[in-house]
Amino acid sequence: MPLSIAAWNVNSINARLPTALEVLKEIDADVVCLQELKCEDAKFPRSEIEDLGYNIETHGQKTYNGVAILSKHRIEDVTRGLPGMEDDPQSRWMEAVIAAPDAPFRVASLYAPNGNPVGTEKYDYKLRFMDALIAHAKARLALEEPYVIAGDYNIIPRDVDCHSVAAWADDALFLPESKNRYRALSHLGFTDAYMQVDGAPHVYTFWDYQAGAWNKNNGIRIDHLMCSPQAADRLDRVRIHRDARGKEKPSDHVPIIGVFR
Repeated sequence: MPLSIAAWNVNSINARLPTALEVLKEIDADVVCLQELKCEDAKFPRSEIEDLGYNIETHGQKTYNGVAILSKHRIEDVTRGLPGMEDDPQSRWMEAVIAAPDAPFRVASLYAPNGNPVGTEKYDYKLRFMDALIAHAKARLALEEPYVIAGDYNIIPRDVDCHSVAAWADDALFLPESKNRYRALSHLGFTDAYMQVDGAPHVYTFWDYQAGAWNKNNGIRIDHLMCSPQAADRLDRVRIHRDARGKEKPSDHVPIIGVFR
């Protein structure tokens, strides 16, 4: 029985609730890792999402950040906060085991720091967070289990993952130090799900609200599913639910969904 795992930066779950519910129904994923909830746990619209058949675990924060894992299967072994970043007050990481009928999957919902402006403590924080992620991911690989780190990495891996290299050249999402952190995950043995099954250029998951980016298709690919070898072996297909960006009051990100055997 296949297991579908989605990552989606919803950009304020309560501000976009009708649209979010519509999109969740459309993608109908077994597991959805949400980012940028922008609400505390108590304010999360639990009943509305439970009505769609999901169990819910959240790691919220007032006004900013916040991640959640929604699952149509039981959620076990929940960890909130990225190991190695225990002093970090920002809610950017949660992982759990999904008790899927055929085989359990470990999933993480990740909202990595943006890092702009470059040359400030915000960029230093981005790199420190990614270093902690790499160390944790390496430790998890020793478990030899299907593991998917799903979310908004705020990193553009390749030149062809943006509409214009010149437009992004000096941005924190595109700098060599940022790309090298993403590449380090691959060197550990993680696979970018989109690259495994497709890898076509100029396919995006984010379009800014400014300057008509959506209508001009001026996007970037920054939302990723990074898969352990055991998860990558089961990966069947990946789709990006582009239609979500054209809805009324949309998030600036769209879901990416991997289907695993």
